[in-house]
Amino acid sequence: MSETPLHYFVDEAGDTTLFGRYGKERLGEDGVSRFFIVGRLEVDDAEALEADLNKLRTELLADPLLNSVPSMQPERQKTALFFHAKDDVPEVRLQVFRVLRQHGVRFSAVVKDKLALLESVRVRQTSEASYRYRADGHELYDSMMRSLFRRVGRFGHYRHITFAVRGNKPRTHLLTNVLTEVEQEFEKEFGLAPHKETTVRSGYPWDHAGLQACDYFLWALQRFYERGEDRFLNAMWSQFVEVIDLDLPAPKQRGKPRNTSVVFNEEHPLTLESRAGVGIGYREI
Repeated sequence: MSETPLHYFVDEAGDTTLFGRYGKERLGEDGVSRFFIVGRLEVDDAEALEADLNKLRTELLADPLLNSVPSMQPERQKTALFFHAKDDVPEVRLQVFRVLRQHGVRFSAVVKDKLALLESVRVRQTSEASYRYRADGHELYDSMMRSLFRRVGRFGHYRHITFAVRGNKPRTHLLTNVLTEVEQEFEKEFGLAPHKETTVRSGYPWDHAGLQACDYFLWALQRFYERGEDRFLNAMWSQFVEVIDLDLPAPKQRGKPRNTSVVFNEEHPLTLESRAGVGIGYREI
C-alpha cells in the first residue's frame, strides 16, 4: 500500500437508555441523556496527532498548577492516562482544543433525539408483541453508523477505521459487515466502489489519540444539544464536515412532518437558531 490511507476514528456520546426496571421510562432523569450521538473523525496524520497530544499531556503533568488536580493523578486513570473531555478540567480542555485546531481533522456526526426514539419504540411495541428494546443500543448504534458512513466523503482511498469499544467486547466483525453492506449499496447505485480497501479494528481511547480527539468533538456537540451551549461548537465548527440531525422538530407553519432529518454543514451551519428552523440552516435530506 503505497499511498497514505485515510484514518477514521468512531465514538459515541450520550447513552441509549430508555427504560429502567419494569419498563419504567427514564428519559428526563439525572444521568440519562436526551440525545445519542455517533461521531466520525477523519485524521490526515494520525501519528502527528498522537505525538502532539502525548507531548501536551507530558507538559500538563509537569505543570505545578495542574499536577495536583485529582484527575491528573495516575491512580485515577483519567487525564494522566488519556484525554477525556468529561473528566478533564477546563484548563486541560482549553489546551486540547488548541492542539486539535492545529491539525487536519474533519468531524461528522449523526444525532438521535431519544424522545423520537421512545415514540417509535412504543409504536413498535404496540404492533409487535414480541419486540423488546435492547438496552445495549447496538441496533440503534448500527443504524446510525450506516447513516454516518453512507456519507462517503473522499473517494478512492484506502481506509483505516478504528471504532471505540462498546461494552465489554469489540464488535469488529459485525461493524465490518455493516460497512460492507453500505459500500455494496453504493456500488449498486452508482456503479463504482467508493474506496479501494477498508480495514476495521476496535480499540480503547488510551491506545488511540484519534479516539481521544473524536471524544472532544463529540463533547462540544453534546454540550450544544443537551445544554444549548454553543461556544465550544462555534470554536470548532470550521473542522466539522456535517451534522446529520435525524429528528429535527419541523416548524409547523411549513407543513412538514413532526420530525425531519436535516443536514448541517459549512453552507448551512448548525446554530441554536438554525436548529429551531430559523434561517438557511433548515435543510431537509
